[in-house]
Amino acid sequence: MGQPMAANLRKAGVDLIVCNRSPGPRQALRALGARSAETPAELFAACETVILMLADDAATDWALGRGGADFGSRVNGRLVINMGTHAPSYSERLHTEIRAAGGAFVEAPVSGSRLPAEAGQLIAMLAGAADAVAVAKLIIAPMCREMITVGAPASAMSMKMAVNLYLIATVAALAEAASLADAAGLDLGLFRRILDSGPMRSDISEIKLAKMVGRDFAPQASIRDVVKNSLLVARTAAETGAHAPLLGESLRLFDAVLSRGDGGLDMAAVVSAFERSERDTPGYAAPAPSQ
Repeated sequence: MGQPMAANLRKAGVDLIVCNRSPGPRQALRALGARSAETPAELFAACETVILMLADDAATDWALGRGGADFGSRVNGRLVINMGTHAPSYSERLHTEIRAAGGAFVEAPVSGSRLPAEAGQLIAMLAGAADAVAVAKLIIAPMCREMITVGAPASAMSMKMAVNLYLIATVAALAEAASLADAAGLDLGLFRRILDSGPMRSDISEIKLAKMVGRDFAPQASIRDVVKNSLLVARTAAETGAHAPLLGESLRLFDAVLSRGDGGLDMAAVVSAFERSERDTPGYAAPAPSQ
């Protein structure tokens, strides 16, 4: 998602320097007028504000030089806006270390997949010092439809975990409902029409059900990413003592599709977990018929 997000900044006229370990995104953004840095050290040296949108903790630590001699010089005097998704405990430690090294930190995870990222329609959740959050909002505005201040780090990441739990469980439930309609011999087009016309319609139900019915699993949010994010939510639930049974069942279904080698498919492909035999479907148990 980093490439379309950065593209929206450049289209808004932001003076942009980009760094990415794979050359494709850098080349695409250079075509829009962005400059390119070959290394994170070069990027930090040239910028007062650095936005991170990276895959995981390891990639973020690599970009920051965290744990090494370069970390302090990279972040000192700079605003670091982290828009990636991480466990709240990781984000809180990152905030503490950046502040101790003389930098400012704002966490700004987003709700939305690649299509909203391309359209500049992401929802950002921001946490950090009020002055740093105010600056961050001005900078990331071209990426977002709405920006909501949540509180102190790591409250924005915690909010993202709650939002992701709802998304993950919703798509799993939608797949289960579509599977039931199909097993009952119903017209899935009519099922889709009824959901899209009623009070349960949402952008997610409309988009993901269309993909399930049309067997279009080109990725917007991949199964692989959903499993990764589910594990982050599960970690957060464990650390906070929250009870998340729906997450556990949903994770088993998404992981079943990932285990078949279909991790690159869109999360709507979780519907295929219901198309296997009951014996092979993790987390599924048919209830006994009532007497």
